[in-house]
Amino acid sequence: MPNLKKLVLLHSNDMHGDFLSELDGEKLIGGVSLLSGYIGKVREEEPNTLYCIAGDMFRGSVIDSEYRGISTIEIMNMISPDVVTIGNHETDYGLAHLLFLEKCAKFPIINANLYIRTNHARLFKPHTIIEVDGMKILFIGILTEEVLAQTKNEGLVGTFVNVEEAAAEVGKICNAYNATDIDFTVLLTHIGFEEDKKLAAKLDPAWGVDVIIGGHSHTFIDEPAKVNDVLIVQAGTGTDQIGRFDIEIDTDNNCVYDYTWKTIPIDTEHCPHDDALEKLLLQYKSKTDEKYSRVVTRFSKKLTHPSRIRETELGDLFADILKKSLNIDLMLLGSGSVRCEELGPIVMFSDLVTAFPYDDEVYMLTVTGEQLKKMIKYMLRDEVWEGAHCEFYQFSEGMQVIYSRETHEFITCTLDGVPIDDNRTYTIGLQRFHYFNTQIGFGIPVDELTKIHKPRIVATSCREILDEYLSSHQRIEQKTENRLVVI
Repeated sequence: MPNLKKLVLLHSNDMHGDFLSELDGEKLIGGVSLLSGYIGKVREEEPNTLYCIAGDMFRGSVIDSEYRGISTIEIMNMISPDVVTIGNHETDYGLAHLLFLEKCAKFPIINANLYIRTNHARLFKPHTIIEVDGMKILFIGILTEEVLAQTKNEGLVGTFVNVEEAAAEVGKICNAYNATDIDFTVLLTHIGFEEDKKLAAKLDPAWGVDVIIGGHSHTFIDEPAKVNDVLIVQAGTGTDQIGRFDIEIDTDNNCVYDYTWKTIPIDTEHCPHDDALEKLLLQYKSKTDEKYSRVVTRFSKKLTHPSRIRETELGDLFADILKKSLNIDLMLLGSGSVRCEELGPIVMFSDLVTAFPYDDEVYMLTVTGEQLKKMIKYMLRDEVWEGAHCEFYQFSEGMQVIYSRETHEFITCTLDGVPIDDNRTYTIGLQRFHYFNTQIGFGIPVDELTKIHKPRIVATSCREILDEYLSSHQRIEQKTENRLVVI
């Protein structure tokens, strides 16, 4: 009989500042107070318990935005995760600010592949080894360049290009620590569920990776995927649930002997309150309520944004406001910039900030009709409809695209009723992130899109434009207009 020891692995990902509980009937759901209560309860019941977070603690709430992540770190310090890896949104306030926040954290933040280009010095500790009941558990943090597009803004910072190079780095770390008799190895990733499967397939079994705990794609699963004998899990998004592994580890052979995995609902039926954390949270909330409790506008009805990969009411409205205010031909608004599924009918400033947290600049580019059609075709490529986590855009008024997935051609591609002319030029607006990442979003490097005219910043704050317009317009009506039809 092998020597077996039990390990409980609790995990979250893509929490996005989801700090507050919501009332559902007679019970509260989600929120960090109940989440912390559950984690504390399990730690008392099961001494061999570790809690980890697979990226994107930041963004999505007024409390996070107002304090630029400092509030999030303080809240996480009270929950006391055993290890955290960074996600793409951890860099939203800039890498320098993230390095400051890392110093505020009382828990290890790991990432194996962010480095300074000039000397390849890593920005973070790549791994951590946690000893539990005589077992040595190795955690490695992984991102890829496709996910961490924000680093395009930082000329001296690089990351690994693809899954293959990330896998090679995992091998390097595992080989370096095999001699220390690692009992169990976990990759904490933030690259998306499908990419996790690709990564698992690239791993050499001799490296001893047992589990991948991932994030980024907000994937809800019923059971772990298993690729190359590696178990792969993710726990959706927010704080309404937490992933739980109960694992028996064969410490003679350093592998999983048996396991169960499930998601646990975070609600008052399953979780006690953490009163101390609740007190801290209410302090932050009372301060933000003072600043953000004003009414911005009232819509005629609730407006929705149910999907990133189709035209939506909120996407149309926000794109239209920016186009009108900036006097450009077309605003291409990142669908992922809208961080809620519905808004209104009464819109508080706190609602607007939560729905549109990216207070970034808008760049105006002058492109040819040929380039514009190429950009839109890339946005509509097959990979998008097959579930890949790709950039997608909302069109401002006047644009109409009817696109055939079968032929990969436009049936209609017009602006203000006139077909897009390959040889004519058009002014388009892009938010800062999307301007720096046109290769990822549109398949064209930014240098190619800026040959005709030098791009310029036409607004320093998207959200101020939205706030100003919405504050002076009431009873707004917005319906989708078949600006984008895919058949």
